[in-house]
Amino acid sequence: MKFQNLGLMPELCKAVRERGYSEATPIQAATIPAILEGKDVLGGAQTGTGKTAAFALPMLQRLGTHKSEAPRALILTPTRELADQVAESFIAYGSHLELKVLKIYGGVSMNPQKKSLARGVDIIVATPGRLRDHLGQKTIDLSKIDILVLDEADRMLDMGFINDIKAILNELKKPVRQTLMFSATYGKDVEKLALKILNDPVRADVAPRNSAGSDVRQIAYNVGRVKRVDLLIHLIQSGSWYQVLVFVRTKHGADRLAKKLNKADIPSMAIHGDKKQGARTRALEKFKKGDLQALIATDIAARGIDLTDLSHVVNFDLPQQAEDYVHRIGRTGRAGKSGDAISFITEEDGKKLADIEHLLKSSIPGKTVPGFEPLQAAAKPGVNDRRTSGATSPAGRRKKPAGRSSRGKGPAGSGGSAHKESTLGGSGRRRPTNNSDGGRQSNRGRGKPNRGR
Repeated sequence: MKFQNLGLMPELCKAVRERGYSEATPIQAATIPAILEGKDVLGGAQTGTGKTAAFALPMLQRLGTHKSEAPRALILTPTRELADQVAESFIAYGSHLELKVLKIYGGVSMNPQKKSLARGVDIIVATPGRLRDHLGQKTIDLSKIDILVLDEADRMLDMGFINDIKAILNELKKPVRQTLMFSATYGKDVEKLALKILNDPVRADVAPRNSAGSDVRQIAYNVGRVKRVDLLIHLIQSGSWYQVLVFVRTKHGADRLAKKLNKADIPSMAIHGDKKQGARTRALEKFKKGDLQALIATDIAARGIDLTDLSHVVNFDLPQQAEDYVHRIGRTGRAGKSGDAISFITEEDGKKLADIEHLLKSSIPGKTVPGFEPLQAAAKPGVNDRRTSGATSPAGRRKKPAGRSSRGKGPAGSGGSAHKESTLGGSGRRRPTNNSDGGRQSNRGRGKPNRGR
């Protein structure tokens, strides 16, 4: 559907054309009319579906019809990087409107933010932690907010922002507020929050819930834990991968892996919560420009990476939560282009992989590269772990998911390496010593999460 057929004003249609777009994506066609009518919306959309424009365009139209001295729209995001991306979209789409946009997040001084608030803004894009800092110092007034957006609501809840969100909601006017909520995955916490803050919402699920994009080719490599770095280098070099986004579990692990890739002449940088905002921004800009071949990221730091032609995503460490897998691989296969999502399955990752496949309701094709196989171990009944090709099935083990394919080819651009197919079925690898890159860290349940403050 053409944007002009969605009821958008000429100024917005002009801005959309200037960005090279003419046809609305499914999430945009499903939500823009409802938002223009002032209805609450619960949108299920993955990264790369045009989700930001789906709420930015109708919000700009609604806000552009009258002026106010106080902020009238608030968009909450889980990370600084995503706040940057969303704010840039509002500025670009609103280039022909006289609306002021302000980013509020941590890692930078509060003083410039305070000065901008004092001068007056129309739209605020913020992370919950820094926004609460402003509320505590009474440097911001949210009483005139007409439209609230929770972008990537599932991620904000995963990061432990629920109390911050509740505190912010208490500062907003309630009778006439329009609330929009977008999430790539739906869990019990997301549904519970939606029931609490949304009023008879229009539901717009443009893809099956908790699913991978149709343009993403998923592959699970069976690999020994201590051989993962060598396998990653092998795949990047033999496949001539132009750019790859690599997900790791820990901040220290990200730094270590970046150093090892650089030693292998693969230009790399790491981004994570301990990096200063300036360093994270520079790394992202270098990656977007093509100056880096690999960007190593933790889940939190990777939010906001917006690339339309990223060909490869690698799960060096599987995520702790299956839902995060959907977020991760959504970074590739965007805007109608295909992409590869590679996951390394070690001796102790069977349970995590089983959880991911259960969420996706499908199995992930497996491969083994000769020389990088995981260590064999005796079966241990009752543990849902994966085995390499040829493993036997002890009594009582969980049946492997049906539908394993045997494609006979490596991932796109693999350079013809001799990859062996593996069903990755079985149970009970021995648990290796805790020598993973970077040691232990979790953004859920252990330690204090980085909240973009």
